[in-house]
Amino acid sequence: MKVAILDPASGIAGDMFLAALIDVGLDKAWLERLPSTLGLSGVEVRIKDVERSHVRCVKVDFDIPPQPHGRAVSEIHRMIDAVKIPEKVVRSAHSAFDAIATIESALHGVAPDELHLHEVGAVDAILDIVGSIWGVELLGIERIYNTKVSLGEGTVKTAHGSLPVPAPATIRLLEGFNVRHGPPGSGELTTPTGAALLKVLSKGEPPREYSPSRSGYGAGTRDIHGQLNALRIILGEATAAADSHDHHHHREHVHTEHLHVLSADIDDMSPEEVAAAADVLRADAALDVVLIHTTMKKGRLGTRVEALVRGSDLSRIEEKIFQHFTTLGVKTFDVVRSALARESRMVRFDGRDIRVKVATLPDGSKRAKPEFDDLRRIAEETSRPMSEIRSEVLSALDDSKGKHATPRGK
Repeated sequence: MKVAILDPASGIAGDMFLAALIDVGLDKAWLERLPSTLGLSGVEVRIKDVERSHVRCVKVDFDIPPQPHGRAVSEIHRMIDAVKIPEKVVRSAHSAFDAIATIESALHGVAPDELHLHEVGAVDAILDIVGSIWGVELLGIERIYNTKVSLGEGTVKTAHGSLPVPAPATIRLLEGFNVRHGPPGSGELTTPTGAALLKVLSKGEPPREYSPSRSGYGAGTRDIHGQLNALRIILGEATAAADSHDHHHHREHVHTEHLHVLSADIDDMSPEEVAAAADVLRADAALDVVLIHTTMKKGRLGTRVEALVRGSDLSRIEEKIFQHFTTLGVKTFDVVRSALARESRMVRFDGRDIRVKVATLPDGSKRAKPEFDDLRRIAEETSRPMSEIRSEVLSALDDSKGKHATPRGK
């Protein structure tokens, strides 16, 4: 298993990550084409060798023409969706910007959808985040780990004024990581962009054993006296011992998403009204909506509505809850969802199409489930039991080994 260990002993920023990937083999020409690939015109990419503490490192800089001040999170998400990027890269890039937007919006008291990102939302951060995540895929790195993260010290100038190091968003993004402050006089070492990349890519502490095969250095902006101001990356193969140590074993078919739950308690709507309002949320962008029977004050029976949403949809779905339910308050919880890799396939049955959702389990085996609405429709049209149709569809899917199948219809 090909792994990468990030060593942010002098912090991590997006440009340092990209430069380190170049130093271990990422194609320079690919990175030079990245701005045009992402539809960002007029951006020049400069890649050069520099020295930091007398160690050769790679330095990456983007020369960016004047840009409008800030970019809306929704605009960034649309830009990512508009270009041809591998699906896994798209998911991780969305997660990175969702994480940044959720934290920045909470810090500044605005809704995530209304947030305009400044430092982290600039063109260079879009290039850093998408480029780093995509570069990891191109190098065939299966898992990423990191050692202790150096934060730096002092203050940093931002669009919101002078802020302490680490910046508020940076330390929030690194919750749960092993970090250290300093060294003295180092300034900002880890940026919000670098912290967001760690949050969505790293599995945590490195395995006890691995076989290193290559290492490289991505230079920071300054050459700090007495400190190697670079991000080191070590590529290697994980050993069997490391595999058993790693609690993420067999999770290559599982991806982690940072999502939110909106919760509201209702005791003065009829069941039909509650169900109809829940359907409104499902028809919008809620990933899931559940209704839970609960007991409220004075023994009144009520219903708890819980909607699972992405960060980019948080404020809109909250507004929909206030509009369509009688609640006076909505609670928000941050959650992490582990989701199986899945795909949708089409199976022919008696001249009709049935959608089948196929999930890949952590051990690599498959589990299929025909869409209920399609089963019900065909059962009505053919006057056959749904269980019989389901059985034939799944049997044909197994026989076809993933190819289109045509079960025997009666």
